[in-house]
Amino acid sequence: MDTAEISKAEMFSKSHDVESSWDDDFKKLVQTFPKEKCWLGFDLYFYQGFWYPTRILKAFISFQNHFQAFNSDILRNQFPWDENPLLTFGPHQLVRFFEHDLYLNNPFPDLQNVCVYQPRLFSTHVSYTSLPTSIKDSGCKIVYICRNPMDMLISFWQFMTKVQDGESLSLNEAFDKFKHGIIVHGPFFDHVLGYWKASQENPNKILFLKYEDLKEDTGSHLKNLAMFLGVPFTDDEEKQGVIEKIAKICSFENLKELEVNKKGAHISGVPHTGFFRKGEVGDWSNYLTPFMIECLEKLIQEKLNGSGLTFKLSSKTSNNIASA
Repeated sequence: MDTAEISKAEMFSKSHDVESSWDDDFKKLVQTFPKEKCWLGFDLYFYQGFWYPTRILKAFISFQNHFQAFNSDILRNQFPWDENPLLTFGPHQLVRFFEHDLYLNNPFPDLQNVCVYQPRLFSTHVSYTSLPTSIKDSGCKIVYICRNPMDMLISFWQFMTKVQDGESLSLNEAFDKFKHGIIVHGPFFDHVLGYWKASQENPNKILFLKYEDLKEDTGSHLKNLAMFLGVPFTDDEEKQGVIEKIAKICSFENLKELEVNKKGAHISGVPHTGFFRKGEVGDWSNYLTPFMIECLEKLIQEKLNGSGLTFKLSSKTSNNIASA
């Protein structure tokens, strides 16, 4: 059995095991949630406006109810370049997910001892409205990164197809579910707009980034990120090329080729190789039909109308879509 088959078997087995482990009160609660089939075939539950897969539903609720954010200063950790942890650990091992990792098997994880970095640094796919109150009310910083909806659709479909060893939904089926908002942690536009609006209201707390902009000008956005976190690069660091070194070692192309990301699997059972495909802007044009493109363009205009949020759909500016 190869890695993809193992991950598929593990994901289905773990989803079934998770449901069977739910206590009676939680089962009764879940029965009140709308339910749809995920792209992988197991159940998604609609809770507080977003879709959550079986395996992480209870973990998410534990995270939402119990996590306490710290009012911590953010410090940039310095490593000798040949000792950078990205050379020996995958990104998901260094910046761990709340709902897909830390709270998955323990409603009260020891967060102090599982963090590689101090102050603490975490990841989540949870919507802004569903974040624990302590995160919203504390002084902790939020960095939100999204991708244009067309590339996101293709990337997620390809990811699911790889995890399923080629047995995922057809593109037509995935497209239909996506446009109706049925996707893990979706609806997509509700998720994105939640953070976008919050970042406009509180720009000192939430930094809203788009993958396409990061690809186009990584250096400038690294400088903005450092400034946002309160640890701007010094003149000496800029002269020494520190920004360029960080951009290079953190680049998609470099991470994909690192040996540590070519073997092993995430705690969810997904092979590490599954997180690296192309990372290109505009790859959707190789997959979507003219009909799908027209539908998605209309959907983007409809959902983003009046928000001020725009998406770059390819590396060519003529293919951008802006909200009115």
